[in-house]
Amino acid sequence: MALFQLHVAIPDRPGSLGTIASAIGAAGGDIRGLVVVKSEDGRGYDDITVAVPGSDPADLINVLNAIGGVEVINCKPAE
Repeated sequence: MALFQLHVAIPDRPGSLGTIASAIGAAGGDIRGLVVVKSEDGRGYDDITVAVPGSDPADLINVLNAIGGVEVINCKPAE
């Protein structure tokens, strides 16, 4: 598994983070860290460190971006 840090924007409402966590798990990913960065204009911004199968996070990014109101802003290898 490879580690990546995702910077995501999600709707700032109850259950949004749970939806993201469930999608990550369903895609075979494992959350290793989470930092809530800020909330503004009805959106939450989080940094999520995720272990993904293999070395390419593209499938996970596609799954997350398909969730209404969710945007993966940045993805980089975790340090």
